[in-house]
Amino acid sequence: ALTVSVEADADLIRLDEALDALAKLDERKSKIVELKFFGGLSLEETAEVLGVSRPTVIRQWRLAKAWLYKEISG
Repeated sequence: ALTVSVEADADLIRLDEALDALAKLDERKSKIVELKFFGGLSLEETAEVLGVSRPTVIRQWRLAKAWLYKEISG
């Protein structure tokens, strides 16, 4: 039998909503989160896909994580 946690679903919904809000504010930061978190790309791979430098990805990844944490935490 498959057990589905309602709490996990709520967390995923909050994350999805926060990512949508981030995309409206900064598309690149949202794309970095998607590529790294969901796509499993490295910093270098993410930079290559987006056509930006590795330091830019590092900086924007940190800002995106902080923004998402604040958004999800309330």
